[in-house]
Amino acid sequence: MYKKILVPTDVSGPSRNALLTALELARQFGSEIELFHVTPTPQEFVGYSTEYAVYVAPETIAEAAQAALEAALKDIAPGEVQVKKKYASGHPATAILEEIKTGFDLVVMGSRGHGPFTGGVIGSVSLRVLAHAECPVLIVR
Repeated sequence: MYKKILVPTDVSGPSRNALLTALELARQFGSEIELFHVTPTPQEFVGYSTEYAVYVAPETIAEAAQAALEAALKDIAPGEVQVKKKYASGHPATAILEEIKTGFDLVVMGSRGHGPFTGGVIGSVSLRVLAHAECPVLIVR
């Protein structure tokens, strides 16, 4: 039923719960999981302006993303489930929606995370993905 499950992570509690839920589903359906982290660029928060452009080296983004993916898997044993790790940089919701288009049957994500607008019942990234995804989305608290 679900062969490929996308699990976006920002290493928050809800995204960790989403990963645990996705692992349960993957065991039931024989699915593979892609753990996906988006490193926001400074422009995503302050807007792009040539006057105030901030350059972040690709190596810095890669290091931060790899550290986040490793932290997301800390103390979690996937067992027989294949977990692929991937990262991107940019606006989290946009990057997640683009990644979904590469062929996923289900997205399992946390209800809210570490974004700039935390504290709501459902986060802005989760809400945007839920509204625009081309496949089912399971939101986990």
